[in-house]
Amino acid sequence: MSTFLQDFAAFAKANGYHIFRVTEILQGESETLELHPVPRCQNSYSVAKVFVVTALGMLWDRGLLRTDDRITDILHRFLPNGIDPRWEAVTVEDAILHKLGLPGGFLDIDLKDCPAYGTDFLGCIFSEPFITDPCRTYCYTDAAYYLLSRVVAALAGMPLDDFLREELFLPLQFAEAAWTRCPKGHAMGATGLYLHSADMAKLGEVYLRGGLYGGKRLISAEWAQTVLEKGYELSPIADTGAYGKRGMYGQMLLVQPRTQRVVAFHGFSPKSIGDLNLFAAKYA
Repeated sequence: MSTFLQDFAAFAKANGYHIFRVTEILQGESETLELHPVPRCQNSYSVAKVFVVTALGMLWDRGLLRTDDRITDILHRFLPNGIDPRWEAVTVEDAILHKLGLPGGFLDIDLKDCPAYGTDFLGCIFSEPFITDPCRTYCYTDAAYYLLSRVVAALAGMPLDDFLREELFLPLQFAEAAWTRCPKGHAMGATGLYLHSADMAKLGEVYLRGGLYGGKRLISAEWAQTVLEKGYELSPIADTGAYGKRGMYGQMLLVQPRTQRVVAFHGFSPKSIGDLNLFAAKYA
């Protein structure tokens, strides 16, 4: 077992973080440590959003999408009557950056059960009153990534999870992958993606290698760079030189270019895991 994994496990235990499993990819070699015996396939919560961004990048690479495309143009077939005209200005990038103008926590199925939003989640989003003008103010909401799931489906001709199964999960030989779907059969996008930690780490390796995994190109170097420059869900971790994405209750995908290390872990810690993320980022 690597020194990093041993020290990570010791820090997590000493500070009361209930982490199930952690994977380290160092110089292309993967190793996983199990801290608690639970099923290997776990909810990645908001780390799922990085997978949505990756799917958008695949469409961008094929010329099927631009980040300044308007959401209403892509989803025009599904728009209810009488929507707020301000929706016409909202672009794909506005959704990526959580600038929809909708309330925080809206359509978060980890906090409120799915039935609370009815059977038409897209209609629910377009009917929700804005709390601020869209395209201007950041307000984190899972509704943005359900919208992006539907954008991928409209452009790819299949649900987001089916598209990524063909274009990412199978090429990277994921052991398991399952995504919670809405009543109409579309992946939630923002959350509900169940993966092994070892497979979640593989996506970090793709961004570390500028879109490559094992020499195979999954996304363009241009899209990988855009994601990092614009903070499309992969954001700097303090001043460590690392970047990553965390999920609710103790999930993390972390990339440290300085040492060419990727770290991914799943857990369930009701308290904030900020100190654990910072420990991993500085150590890595």
